[in-house]
Parts: sequence; C-alpha cells; structure tokens
Amino acid sequence: MSQPTSSTTGAHRLSVHRDESAGGSAPAAPSDATVGQLVSDLTQQMSRLVRDEVAVAQLDLKAKGKKAGFSLGAFSAAGLLAFFALGSLVATAILALSHAVDGWLAALIVAVVLLVLAGVAALVGKKELDQATPPLPQASIDGLKTDAATVKEGLKR
Repeated sequence: MSQPTSSTTGAHRLSVHRDESAGGSAPAAPSDATVGQLVSDLTQQMSRLVRDEVAVAQLDLKAKGKKAGFSLGAFSAAGLLAFFALGSLVATAILALSHAVDGWLAALIVAVVLLVLAGVAALVGKKELDQATPPLPQASIDGLKTDAATVKEGLKR
C-alpha cells in the first residue's frame, strides 16, 4: 500500500509500505536480499515494464491509425472528386469541345483528362498510406529489444 509521508521540510514523498500481516516485508538492499526477494522484485519490475511497453505500443498504434485514416480519406476524396467531375465537367467539356472536333473525340479527350486527375489523387493517397504502414508499434518494439538486451547483460554479471 502506498502512503504519503512528510519530511522535516514539509514536502511530501511517496513511500511504499507492505502489509506485514500479509507476510510482506520492506525491500532489502540488493546485497542483503534473499533470492526469493530478488525474484519477487524482478517479477514486479518486469510486470511494470511490460505494462509500460504496452502503453507505449497503444500510443504508437493510435498515431499510425490516425495516419492511415487520413490516407483512406484521401483515397475516398479522390473517388468522390472523380465521380463529381464525371457528372459535371464531362458534359460541359464535351459540349465545349464538340464545337472544335467531333462529339466522340471531345468525350474521349475529357475522359482522359479526368482519369489523369484521378490517378494523381490516388498517388497522393498511396504516398500517405505508405507512411502509415506497417502498422507496428516501432518505438515499443525498439524499447523491448533494448530492455531484453539490458536484462541479458544483467544476467551475465
């Protein structure tokens, strides 16, 4: 159980007290600790480390999810713009070009221009999506690798 205690200066510090009735004891100095106490401390620290790493992973995935959502929005916008363009500009452009060339040729020219614009919008969406993938919490993975290396190094001593 954690309880605040005050020092002589009036500042509050957090100290950890174990419930003596439950058989717990205050942590001993590492040189005085028994193997059981060290294992218990290691278990608690590893549990806290895993919880912290999971929290970092959640934050990392949340950020990548937002990036992926923006990318999907760009793809959706590209499709919607292409649809509206086909509905409004096609008729106007075909009618305008049909005064200079045959009607079928005017329709073909307008269609090619619209497909090029849709392709550009799709490439922008793909670029944004590539930046959001792979959806792995890279910072957490790197942190876990560092933690594992530190534990291995500590075990070698």
